[in-house]
Amino acid sequence: MTPIIIDCDPGQDDAVALMLALGSPEIEVLGVTTVAGNVPLAVTSANARRIVEFAGRPDAPVFGGCDRPLRRPQPSAADIHGESGLDGLDLPPPGLALRQQHAVDFIIETCRRREGITLCTLGPLTNIATALARAPDLARRVARIVAMGGARRTGNITPVAEFNIHADPDAAAVVLGCGAPMVLIGLDLTHQVLVTPARLAALRARGGRGGAAAASLCDFPQRYRPERYGGPGLPLHDPCVIAYVLTPELFSGKACAVAVETESELTLGQTVIDWWGRTERPANALVLEAIDADGFFALLIERLARL
Repeated sequence: MTPIIIDCDPGQDDAVALMLALGSPEIEVLGVTTVAGNVPLAVTSANARRIVEFAGRPDAPVFGGCDRPLRRPQPSAADIHGESGLDGLDLPPPGLALRQQHAVDFIIETCRRREGITLCTLGPLTNIATALARAPDLARRVARIVAMGGARRTGNITPVAEFNIHADPDAAAVVLGCGAPMVLIGLDLTHQVLVTPARLAALRARGGRGGAAAASLCDFPQRYRPERYGGPGLPLHDPCVIAYVLTPELFSGKACAVAVETESELTLGQTVIDWWGRTERPANALVLEAIDADGFFALLIERLARL
């Protein structure tokens, strides 16, 4: 089993990623840590517990983390995810208690106690950057950091910046510069993973209760933007992180030097990816750019049906 910690800000696609992880026997979910991002921290923490309970996995503890970026205002994507963060799926309030330990302390203690952990990050990188600032040794202790974030071509929150990186660019710069093995899954890849009407129907028909829940989370007509994604459907960003941990053979990319813009008002949060090796900066991330989308959805449906 691959031991992981999932750092997230649920969010519909975070919820689907959590369900994919919790339905996969190859993965040992040591804990779920939450951060402010798509919606405020109190909401992301409640949503994570709702999904853990829905998946029938109360053994996966949930820890609340940082409620704002390192030095910027709190972000929000409630216009996309709804005020609840999980619009589309009606779940009861969580019965599972939020652990009292802060997420950052949990990350530090767990990664020091056990080697070989993969940090799966699905939201702003505030918790991870804070943990690295307090415990720089984590960079050599973790097996890798697999992050959903960034874009080589175009952004989704500004013309050049992706939401997770833009929400806390200072944290992203810390994490990308820490020296830990890094895998970056950005919009250039996730925009290939579209929940088309046919895939939505397959989730409902063959994915059991987990697939039905995922379909409800994804069935947002206002988010189907053919002019943006090149076809009907909306991208499933965050589950790609878990899918990579499970089946890296579905993905391809290359090692690149990646930097984050932290000062410019015009390009704040841009991930500057040296895809063609035009600089002398050493590679610090494996940047994934292609995926077998049909293989991804086959995996997703099979694992959600286990819940």
